[in-house]
Amino acid sequence: MTALPDLLPLGLDGLLARFATTFSEGANARARDLAAGLEAAPLPGQVEVAPALASVLIRFDRAAVTRAALAQALRARLAEPAAAPAPARHWRVPACFGGPSGAQLTEAATLAGRSETALIAELCATDLTVLALGFAPGQPYLGLLPEHWQMPRLPALTPRVAPGTITTAIRQIVLFAQASPTGWRALGRCAFRPFSAHAAAPFLLRPGDRLRFAPATEAEIAALEASGDPRGGAKVSAP
Repeated sequence: MTALPDLLPLGLDGLLARFATTFSEGANARARDLAAGLEAAPLPGQVEVAPALASVLIRFDRAAVTRAALAQALRARLAEPAAAPAPARHWRVPACFGGPSGAQLTEAATLAGRSETALIAELCATDLTVLALGFAPGQPYLGLLPEHWQMPRLPALTPRVAPGTITTAIRQIVLFAQASPTGWRALGRCAFRPFSAHAAAPFLLRPGDRLRFAPATEAEIAALEASGDPRGGAKVSAP
């Protein structure tokens, strides 16, 4: 029997279902599946679900349900046979590498023990899973990459990376949704914008989606950025 997650209070109106205290692909998959199930069939009093890398935050209406009752309902849900996960959508996102990110790409390649060309070729041959959205609205954490991508964050923050910057650390890729400081090493950029506040569907990605980068030139990415389309030339195959 699969162990139940720890159910922990969080703030005044939150219940955290924690599957592990460190990242694992199994814990991440369970968190994604629970969040998807709760979105499809909410618990009584549930108002928001936010999956993270190994946990799920469930916010509730304190006037409609107590935390204890919500926890009881969640335990009952977890005891039921798990539904099959929804088929993943597959995204193919044009991206260019090097350029303004060249110095940090060189550092990343050195840390990985690969040439820059080999490192980017490996990245572009990998189907990455959207492990979670976070830090900024719609911003994906993508992984996992092979062990030689287990590189630390930078010792000091880069003051600003532009939207669409592709960065790496700890076997993951973060594709920045908004301009931001970061301690992750920049590899390149794309015109794909995973969050558009005024769009009918602001979040393009969802946890469990697959994403692969397709090599493009700087000029091609600049043209896609100039078009204003938040998909930035990305193609998606629906499940």
